[in-house]
Amino acid sequence: MQLLYGGIEAGGTKFVCAIGSDPDDIQHIERFPTTTPDETIGRCIDFFKKHATDKNAFEAIGIGSFGPVDPNPDSEHFGYITATPKPHWSHTNFVQPIRDALKVPVAFDTDVNVAALSEHTWGAAQGLDTFIYLTIGTGIGGGGLVNGELMHGLIHPEMGHIRIPHNLERDPFPGRCPFHGDCLEGLACGPAIEDRWGKAGKDLPSDHPAWDLEAEYLAHAVVNYICTVSPQKVILGGGVMEHPNLHHLVRKHVVKLLNGYVQAPEILENIDNYIVPPSLGSEAGVLGAFSLARRMHG
Repeated sequence: MQLLYGGIEAGGTKFVCAIGSDPDDIQHIERFPTTTPDETIGRCIDFFKKHATDKNAFEAIGIGSFGPVDPNPDSEHFGYITATPKPHWSHTNFVQPIRDALKVPVAFDTDVNVAALSEHTWGAAQGLDTFIYLTIGTGIGGGGLVNGELMHGLIHPEMGHIRIPHNLERDPFPGRCPFHGDCLEGLACGPAIEDRWGKAGKDLPSDHPAWDLEAEYLAHAVVNYICTVSPQKVILGGGVMEHPNLHHLVRKHVVKLLNGYVQAPEILENIDNYIVPPSLGSEAGVLGAFSLARRMHG
């Protein structure tokens, strides 16, 4: 009999809760808006209590959350959303109310690490032990695995906040990150595109100069990650990457910027299969939460 797990994908706009085991076995799923911490976490608890029958008993719950978060089980603030810009959510204890109400083990990590884990388990990163997953949307976040382990450390990667070259004559836009101005997120997230050009990315034509500039900024970031982490694959997801030509443009700029330095056939000969979109759809986050719970549960 297949063991079941609970999963929570906690986004700044919406939450997804589910019970299941893999992409072919999602037994219950529910989506609802992110409101206040008490109301939203309460709805998660209600979902699992409603569906946790003897037939649908689950072993553990995995949570992938917007952040920043504290994913260190040895920290006194493990399971907290910390100093987030999301109103009302700073310093929210997320894990403890879930654990107390449902009496099951709870695994906790960043939303992007959890999405990366789903791609490793069932998607584009199967069989790899070191890869990068970057999501480009309302913000920019990154995660992945190194030597088979999810990326952690002092806290967790903040790949969206690296500094990249910014030619102010070519692009006078100052950036929109409240902490750094023109870091990667400040220059290349979805709202930055809209602020710079006066239209959302989805409303810009495919030949608009916005896309080559966007691809160049993302390529600078990808080159930095290639040279530091040496990933076996780079997965680029998120709403901005749904533009049909953007992956191609990023690949072109990465090859140009590396200039033959990284002598790997995956880059020199097969770049289309090295920088790729995610292969799992809208359930990627909650599926990764199943996988996170399963890893913790052993």
